[in-house]
Amino acid sequence: MISCVSDQESAQVIYDRDIAAINDYIEANNLTNVKEYNDPTYGIRIIWQEVSDSGVEIELGDTLVVDYTGKLLSDRVFDSSIETVARDNNIYTSSREYIPLKFRLGLGSLIFGFEYGIAQMEEGDKATVFIPSDSGYGRNSNGDIPANSPLIFEMDLKEVIPGPTE
Repeated sequence: MISCVSDQESAQVIYDRDIAAINDYIEANNLTNVKEYNDPTYGIRIIWQEVSDSGVEIELGDTLVVDYTGKLLSDRVFDSSIETVARDNNIYTSSREYIPLKFRLGLGSLIFGFEYGIAQMEEGDKATVFIPSDSGYGRNSNGDIPANSPLIFEMDLKEVIPGPTE
């Protein structure tokens, strides 16, 4: 679905291709959709499968605990915090501990699209986040993820731990 892109192709061409591929994926797959958000600047789309209405919103500096599964638009899973998903998709590693990811929002320790997507959620929400390649790994490959790959993350926000108030 995604081909190699020459150095001459502009970021806009890649972005437009990513958005078209994401839209095609969403149209071709029957996703449970109880709420949707489409960011006009970054092209990140979020489709909620469950809205918790917990009222526990996320702020910069909060520590988040999230179960996730990362996929390409081909539905090939490249990472998951869930052991059964890893085993089912032949990416299980015995040396890894399969527990929810715990990270502090805003430190840039994760790709921009992941942090941006989760920041739109509330504690208890479950959503699928579609990320154009420039908000993912961009023109760089990362392990089994080819360069210029739009990404899908299924996220289950388990907990929001308030960050420092100062």
